[in-house]
Amino acid sequence: MESAHSLTDTERRVLDSIDVPGILADLRELVAIPSVGGTAGEQEAQQWCASRLASLDLRVDHWRIDLDELAAEEDFPGQEVVRDTAFGCVGVLGNPHEEPALLLSGHTDVVPPGDLELWPDRDPYTLRLQQDRERGGRERGGIAAGRGTCDMKGGLAAVFGALAALRTAEVRLRRPLAVHTVPAEEDGGLGAFATLRRGHRGAACVLAEPSDGAIVAANAGSLTFRLEVPGYGTHGATRTRGVNAVEKLSGLLPVLRELETRRNADADPLLAHLESPYPLSIGVVRAGDWASTVPDLAIAEGRFGVRLDEKVAEAKTDFADTVARACAADPWLSEHPVRVSWPGGVFAAGRLPEGHPLLGETRDAVESAGAARPEALGAPYGTDLRHYAAAGIPTLQYGPGNVRYAHAHDEHVAVAELEHAARTYALLAIRRCGVAEESS
Repeated sequence: MESAHSLTDTERRVLDSIDVPGILADLRELVAIPSVGGTAGEQEAQQWCASRLASLDLRVDHWRIDLDELAAEEDFPGQEVVRDTAFGCVGVLGNPHEEPALLLSGHTDVVPPGDLELWPDRDPYTLRLQQDRERGGRERGGIAAGRGTCDMKGGLAAVFGALAALRTAEVRLRRPLAVHTVPAEEDGGLGAFATLRRGHRGAACVLAEPSDGAIVAANAGSLTFRLEVPGYGTHGATRTRGVNAVEKLSGLLPVLRELETRRNADADPLLAHLESPYPLSIGVVRAGDWASTVPDLAIAEGRFGVRLDEKVAEAKTDFADTVARACAADPWLSEHPVRVSWPGGVFAAGRLPEGHPLLGETRDAVESAGAARPEALGAPYGTDLRHYAAAGIPTLQYGPGNVRYAHAHDEHVAVAELEHAARTYALLAIRRCGVAEESS
């Protein structure tokens, strides 16, 4: 029996065809498209992917998503930006009427760049190739930097690199391989949701999200909450006759921290390496409109973690019940309770079914491609994994980059990781889809 490191002649031929300059060229073009969610760039990036997939001999389904129809779905994941247009894109290599043995998925949208002064040359959308140096000045290897390089256009470029290598090596797969490029992942995942609703499926899925050398086999979920805390307004000089909504909000903070502590007790083993698998944090606070007036309303918005295997409705109930109990114990809030609502995207939790062979197959491919055997971990953030998992498609994440650089001003990915990811995807495609006899 061959070890995980053993390669067939066909596999060697494909790996020898991995073209790193070609991967970087694709990444450069993708990064140059400012595909911030809700902008025209999001649509342009999807069009670019449709054209690139067609150039690699895939049969492409590129369609305009009916957002109104989608939003009427009971389990619509929501969105946090305004968009009236979105496009789906799926490419299939092989018989389009047969279920793909493997599908590779990635999103094309990126988050806004933030303060442009913090980017080199004030330009987030020009790919910069540079050397990464240790503190002593020693070079550690080349990196590709720019908005989206890590999250996750680098992963998509590696997918295209794997497809190009299969084409160059003239390898025909026995079963189909599918590639999904999706918009709107960053604010809820309506792109993946729409793609699955359109009927695109696969026997197993690998998301090319950054995984820092590990395999992400589970994602915790997250919800955006809004608290509207009432007060009673009056002149600041007579503040004692009023009720300060900010002070009432501050009284809720210890209660929310206790809720976080309780929900993080006995976390799933896949998430045990994390300090806080299910974080609860407040990111936005608004109150008052005049300095000498006691504010009559405080609004807080934040992020609430959903536990693995917990339904979204159950998580919402736990949060709302906790706030309601805190209100009941306060003389003012018991008569004027805090209003809880859930704006924005809905990120449910999801996981690869325990014991599914995709985990071992991906580990073997990672090793055969030249890296150490990866461990399987869970992540505290939501991705499109949960959409595929909810559709009954076994899914995991493996891709180039470290999530600590996602959404950052120093966003980047190692060139060596791009190459290795492309090698891994090519091997997975060969091993899961098989090779037609005439090309072996």
